[in-house]
Amino acid sequence: MAAAVTIRQMLGVSPSAYEEACEALGQVGAAIAIACIHERVGQINSAGGYLRDLTAKARRGEFSLGPMLFTQLRAKGGAASTGA
Repeated sequence: MAAAVTIRQMLGVSPSAYEEACEALGQVGAAIAIACIHERVGQINSAGGYLRDLTAKARRGEFSLGPMLFTQLRAKGGAASTGA
């Protein structure tokens, strides 16, 4: 969680955007979202705007961290197809 705050600062995400993400996703969820954003930093124009968009979607019940994490795993080649 401490690393997420440091990465948040590196990405230029405002404290208010991160705080809102913590409220909507929980502290662990917001930290995971920041980590995923960091992994895709070259593909995201505005990390803060992206996090705010995810936060708004989460508040509407339109976002879950699971698919975001699985996408990251597949991109890194870490998800094995087990059929389970």
